[in-house]
Amino acid sequence: MSDSVAVVWDEALRAYDFGPGHPLAPIRVQLAMRLARDFGLLDTPTLEMLTPVVPATIEQVAAVHELDYIAAVQHASENPYDADPLRGLGTPDDPAFAGMHDASALVAGATLMAAQAVHSGRAEHAVNIAGGLHHAMPGSASGFCIYNDIGVAIAWLLAQGVERIAYIDVDVHHGDGVQEMFYDDPRVLTISLHESPLSLFPGTGFPEEIGGPGALGSAVNVALPAGTGDQGWLRAFHAVVPEVLEAFDPQIIVSQHGCDSHIDDPLAHLALTIDGQRMSYEAIHRWAHRYAGGRWIAVGGGGYEWIDVVPRAWTHLIAEAAGTPIDPHTETPEAFQSYVKTALQRQAPLRMTDGSNPWPKPFDQGFDPANSVDAAVLATRSAVFPHLGLIADPDPWF
Repeated sequence: MSDSVAVVWDEALRAYDFGPGHPLAPIRVQLAMRLARDFGLLDTPTLEMLTPVVPATIEQVAAVHELDYIAAVQHASENPYDADPLRGLGTPDDPAFAGMHDASALVAGATLMAAQAVHSGRAEHAVNIAGGLHHAMPGSASGFCIYNDIGVAIAWLLAQGVERIAYIDVDVHHGDGVQEMFYDDPRVLTISLHESPLSLFPGTGFPEEIGGPGALGSAVNVALPAGTGDQGWLRAFHAVVPEVLEAFDPQIIVSQHGCDSHIDDPLAHLALTIDGQRMSYEAIHRWAHRYAGGRWIAVGGGGYEWIDVVPRAWTHLIAEAAGTPIDPHTETPEAFQSYVKTALQRQAPLRMTDGSNPWPKPFDQGFDPANSVDAAVLATRSAVFPHLGLIADPDPWF
């Protein structure tokens, strides 16, 4: 199902590094790329590696970020001990580090290269797992994110004349920065499934957030209760996303694949497995072909269980995009296991599955308004669907 796929990678992307002890460690992306390489995915005949990465220019970053904020990032890059906390810089979440501007511009450039590859027709799908910094706001850093690489890429696509872009965010945290940047733009549909803002950062992403006055229905937020696992998450995903995509009729799909929704992630409270996450990648791939002519740009995002979760999740993502999905029961390569044991003194995961076998139960089967997941889904459908000409209420089978 994938005629061509581009994977963007450059060892220089490791420079986006907040230092020892910070959750967003470069090793998680390095391990994911190593596992994909050890599986032979990067040698797939229809896969092209895009490297070296070209940093985004000031003008490209300024399409979604304030010039004063960019100047503050540049200043903090040269003077890490004089960062502006009012701009979110020099904080525990976003500590300043030397070269921060260049490292952030490189991440933005990587996602921009993925967007350019798909827009030009060079690739049908493009993946940058080093990207996904969805919390960065127009005028401030937030949540481990300095420049919003997703926003930079979407703004570039709009400038090329693309009229409808659908953004799907499956990170456990609300995709607030991307939503903020395009909240009033009816050309961009932002969809985010995340843990309820009542229990998790950033405290936004309520179902009532549906877009600005000129773009009502262009923001879609599914806020799921803490503890939601594969079955509930997939039910919610399929109860909202495909209908919204069909109504919006996107020309390109951009997706953010933070894997911090996993049950083992230390920073959040959802309970997905690798298997449930893999099924979300399969669904987005299908929907890209069904609703967007196959044009799909995928980026990484959060994920803080560096060894057991992130490498397997994003290797599945690359494999799915490449049209060579990995059987979940496959053992991880011995080379990868040996590397993890030697370099990190940890046992690597032995298989590409957590042993779960979930499936997306249709929303109109067994609908129960007293169920917290069903209630969350109905809240989103009720808030958004009428603006898209859709029917919110399911046909309940009690």
